Amino acid sequence: MKNHILSALRLTLVMLVIVGIYLGIVYAGSKVLPTQGNAEIINYKGQKFYANIGQNFTSPKYFHGRPSAVDYNAAGSAGSNKGPSNEEYLQIVQKRIDTLRKQNPDMKNVKVPVELVTASGSGLDPDISPEGALYQVKRVSKFRNISIKKLENLIKDQTETSFFGPSKVNVLKLNIALDEIK
Repeated sequence: MKNHILSALRLTLVMLVIVGIYLGIVYAGSKVLPTQGNAEIINYKGQKFYANIGQNFTSPKYFHGRPSAVDYNAAGSAGSNKGPSNEEYLQIVQKRIDTLRKQNPDMKNVKVPVELVTASGSGLDPDISPEGALYQVKRVSKFRNISIKKLENLIKDQTETSFFGPSKVNVLKLNIALDEIK
């Protein structure tokens, strides 16, 4: 019995060291990122917004982001945990597709970008694909009386490319840039 306790204590100490080193590496790695592992805060018109947390834009004059399984509540970050074979989930996605097509009637015959009708794993993804933004251009153009070409250029300017993943557009930054068009 004494041997088992000593072995368990040694294993515990070794694991504490390994996990501690791992956490130190992750922490140090976060400090080399542009935001140094902190939230990217944007102050706009007297309000504070977090650019790395999805925002709920519903007005037709704005680009809309991904749906949220947690109603954009950062304290409750989570996915729906429903798989693609779940009947309830399929009904929710179909309802989102129908709503999106109703909001963007000029795009009825265009394939719907998947991120506009499915929530991310965290429920708080702030980004959409450039295709997701382009899908909404005609609606925003109509409500803002801005040319489609100008909006396409704005999306191009707001598109972030990465060596590690696909191109993306931060919806909050895109909508702020949209508001600043004279």
